[in-house]
Amino acid sequence: MKMTLRWFGSKFDSVPLWKIRQIPGVVGVITTLYDIPAGEPWPMDRIEAIKAEVEAAGLEISGIESVNIHDAIKIGSPDREKYIKNYIDTLDNLGKAGIKVVCYNFMPVFDWTRTELAKPRPDGSTVLAYDQKTVDQIDPATFFDKTNAGSNGFVMPGWEPERLAHVKELFKAYEGVDSDKLFENLVYFLKAIQPVCEKWGIKMAIHPDDPAWPVFGLPRIITNKENLHRLMKAVDAPFNGVTLCTGSLGTSLKNDLPDIIRSLPGRIHFAHVRNLQHFSPGVFEEAAHLSSDGSFDMFEIVKALFDIGFDGPMRPDHGRMIWDEVAMPGYGLYDRALGATYINGLWEAIDKCTRRGCSKA
Repeated sequence: MKMTLRWFGSKFDSVPLWKIRQIPGVVGVITTLYDIPAGEPWPMDRIEAIKAEVEAAGLEISGIESVNIHDAIKIGSPDREKYIKNYIDTLDNLGKAGIKVVCYNFMPVFDWTRTELAKPRPDGSTVLAYDQKTVDQIDPATFFDKTNAGSNGFVMPGWEPERLAHVKELFKAYEGVDSDKLFENLVYFLKAIQPVCEKWGIKMAIHPDDPAWPVFGLPRIITNKENLHRLMKAVDAPFNGVTLCTGSLGTSLKNDLPDIIRSLPGRIHFAHVRNLQHFSPGVFEEAAHLSSDGSFDMFEIVKALFDIGFDGPMRPDHGRMIWDEVAMPGYGLYDRALGATYINGLWEAIDKCTRRGCSKA
């Protein structure tokens, strides 16, 4: 396992690389070329430049999150071939640069969805939160403005203003795209990029939908164990894998996270490990990574990853905003650093107990 931190680039992230380098056990970053719109190819010189910047700080690029997928590919419109070619060109360049893990999602219109970006908790920290009743009362045409207003001036991942300025047109374009059609378009995309992925040994790691149910009437197709296995079977090749995000799959109380992990040996290419606190179905908030602060047994989650031999990049996911830090919601330094050291501690304990044997009290 490689412990990493997500980093959006020096122009967009409040956290500099030298601070990430000082987190014990963190060896790399998960990054992206944040200013390149979905559908545009990534130039080789830009990839080489960000790689050099990261390596100069004593870290590695352990993966990309994300090379965003143009809506034409998700919709299956006639111009998708152009955008698939651009995606292939980007993967080809990433392969030449030795970058082998790419996280992506196939959610229509909106990426991850939250109703609050700074909900106060009893300890004084603030967190991202979700309430389905609030979503049911929101006009999707105004949802971007609401989310953007709480972003602390940062561009939120998956909420690119140049794309969501046309949200009404996007909803119109997705008319007639049900879950079956969306899945068919995902399989078409994966089969189209399979040759370049296999050429370079690139692992594609699909991110689960967040939350794990339809939002604003839009289909969601990567929400549970059954969906994940359906996709693994539809494109049954090692390059086709999963970003195991506990916070996304864990939005549904029906999902048994350790069981899902153990059902996917060899197909989990990347892991996001975080905790949520559930209050009732459809009402939850982010929590500290510590098990007792939320609803997940983080020991069992990490142990399941260890037990299947997971050796890919892992990162702590959305952190609380603590100690007066001002940063992109969910992506400050302090709580994610705490999360990384906590997860590393769990991993070390599980590893040593496995190799040495631990007595049971």
